[in-house]
Amino acid sequence: MNRETATTRRKASLNTPTGLGQAASKDISAALNTLLADVFALYLKTKNFHWHVSGPHFRDYHLLLDEQADQLFAITDTIAERVRKIGGTTLRSIKHVSALQRIDDNDADYVTPRDMLAELRDDNERLAGFMRAAHGLCDERGDVATASLLEVWIDEAEKRVWFLFEAGRRSKGD
Repeated sequence: MNRETATTRRKASLNTPTGLGQAASKDISAALNTLLADVFALYLKTKNFHWHVSGPHFRDYHLLLDEQADQLFAITDTIAERVRKIGGTTLRSIKHVSALQRIDDNDADYVTPRDMLAELRDDNERLAGFMRAAHGLCDERGDVATASLLEVWIDEAEKRVWFLFEAGRRSKGD
């Protein structure tokens, strides 16, 4: 009788077969995990601002930030599953996210709506840059599938930047 213990199961290998090779899998997985941490950090910051926005443009900003947060959250599972598909393991906890994230948190009690939009615009620009760097790594390592996903996400980040820029413009009456 085979008695598999919980400890034995926990030590089981999670190696997934991949045609990329071990070094490429390791490097791309690391880049994607860091990107995933950034996306989670930006998602939570966007929701934070969505929950705390105030002022005369409340409804417009509230809806815009909710839409952008949904877009960010929508790619998290795809990023994590891509890491697993190429033979890596992915994030396991909020602590892991915190250790890897490059997008700063904002825990201020009050942020003006205009500052919220500017900060999120800058963060989305940084995220697009991180995605471009990951795309370059994928190109070097021959990971066409991940590069293709990144192209779509870069376009989405650029659209968020555009919307945040336009929403944050001052009119002559402001």
